[in-house]
Amino acid sequence: FMRKNIAWVQSHHWLCIALILIQFLVYHQTLAGKKYGRKMKLIKKIKAPSFKLKSTNDEKIDLKSIKSNYIVLYFYPKDDTPGCTIETNDFNKLLKEFKKLDCEVYGISKDDIKSHKKFKTKYKIKFDLLADEEKKMIKSYKVWEKKKFLGVEFMGIVRTTFLLDKKRNIIKTWKNVKVKDHAKDVLNTLKSI
Repeated sequence: FMRKNIAWVQSHHWLCIALILIQFLVYHQTLAGKKYGRKMKLIKKIKAPSFKLKSTNDEKIDLKSIKSNYIVLYFYPKDDTPGCTIETNDFNKLLKEFKKLDCEVYGISKDDIKSHKKFKTKYKIKFDLLADEEKKMIKSYKVWEKKKFLGVEFMGIVRTTFLLDKKRNIIKTWKNVKVKDHAKDVLNTLKSI
């Protein structure tokens, strides 16, 4: 029995090598997924919830009226706070690159329009900020969650970014965003599509 098995392996050695290689690649991809999968969550063919919100351009923006192929919607906690300022400025610096890829960028928080306009003017932001004071869009995109700071629990916006395609499906989402290089990461993802 052993001799037959050895003879079979010897006569099919290339097949055996191929099977071992496939197993190695599957194992390696599994490890890579565990290591890198948390950074960016992939979502396929989930329709983005519709919205209609006041904008810093003095008009109401709704999802259907946006004509670009792609849309970046980034939700942030509060105007003119350190992390939100870094994130917004980074998207602003890369706005031309997003535009080249036919992508509009919108920042959303529960601040009112007066606060948004002050924030936009102060940092010369070239894209529109949307005001969701009633938290309808914030809740429909499921970014209003329980948070904890210095042992105190409270409800607030979890810093989250969504990338939408032409059919207004959510194709990528980043949750609990770390602001450093985040805008660049979103741009690189868009370039890879």
